Amino acid sequence: MARIAGVVIPAEKQVHIALTYIYGVGPKHSRDILAAAKIEPTTRVKNLTEAEEQKLRDIIDKDYVVEGDLQRQVTNNIKRLKDINAYRGLRHKSGLPVNGQRTRTNARTRKGRAVAVGGAQPKSASKT
Repeated sequence: MARIAGVVIPAEKQVHIALTYIYGVGPKHSRDILAAAKIEPTTRVKNLTEAEEQKLRDIIDKDYVVEGDLQRQVTNNIKRLKDINAYRGLRHKSGLPVNGQRTRTNARTRKGRAVAVGGAQPKSASKT
């Protein structure tokens, strides 16, 4: 099992897929890293030599912001938006979609479960 950027990447997967298990490395960055390290993307992680693993670690540490540093950066950016009372910060505070999506319908992921408004249940018939 290879450990890169503090993450144990799966040994059975191909390297270009396994690198995407690192927060901040997607398919594009994965291809770029492998091209810089001159490693075949379809190689399995378990077949990598120690030198190749070290080369991957060095490239990621030197050129990319990943894992905890990236999460801290994103959190600080959101906190800054909230502190200066920017519109996007207010949307983050109130738990609504930030990027202009509609909220009349949908937006359930951000808003949570729908709460029924009173009067929605039919009244039972009463005898007179």
